[in-house]
Amino acid sequence: MGNRIPFAYDEWYHCYTRGVDKRQVFKDKNDYERFVQLLYLLNSEKPIRRSDIFKKTTSEILLMERKLPIVAIGAYCLMGNHFHILLKELKEGGISKFMRTLGIAYAMYFNIKNERVGNLFVKPFRSKHVNDDRYFKYIIQYVHLNAAEIFEPQWKKGVVNTLNLESKITDYQYSSLKDYYGVDRVERRILDPETFAWVKDELPPLKEILVEAAEYYATMSR
Repeated sequence: MGNRIPFAYDEWYHCYTRGVDKRQVFKDKNDYERFVQLLYLLNSEKPIRRSDIFKKTTSEILLMERKLPIVAIGAYCLMGNHFHILLKELKEGGISKFMRTLGIAYAMYFNIKNERVGNLFVKPFRSKHVNDDRYFKYIIQYVHLNAAEIFEPQWKKGVVNTLNLESKITDYQYSSLKDYYGVDRVERRILDPETFAWVKDELPPLKEILVEAAEYYATMSR
């Protein structure tokens, strides 16, 4: 993937980063849920401070009203030591601001919880311009398929049970794949509604995506 590049208004970018020293940045359910909450709360002209709504659940938070978003979120996937987000800038400087506040807010939570200090994520975050519709659909699939390694660690070596993987990856909570493949849940509010409406009917069946990816990795591993 590419290095950081200037962000253009109304263009899509695949943004990603990992924990410093490949550190585990999501250790338990609370960590994942905190990050999911921040994806929604901080994507606003006036971000909502998580500390101001201490007792609310994730579902309650995602149903809150907020100011206009500064980025469109097309897809996301959280892994143990890194994350991927597909973003489009809706306000000038929106992607940089969103990624900065997201990283700072989560690091503050994580550091307090784990009694540590210092940076949590590698800086600067990496990004890749998504310059056409075909690549956009590929990147959405790429982002979602990152979770496959949780359930099939050898899958990029061509060793995979695609039927088992389809079931597992569809059930994975901390990715937008569930939303695109028919699960009606409140987390859909994280995603840009126009993008979601356009993409959900354009994606191939998940089984087809997994079989094609497995065949590709099997060929590459020979």
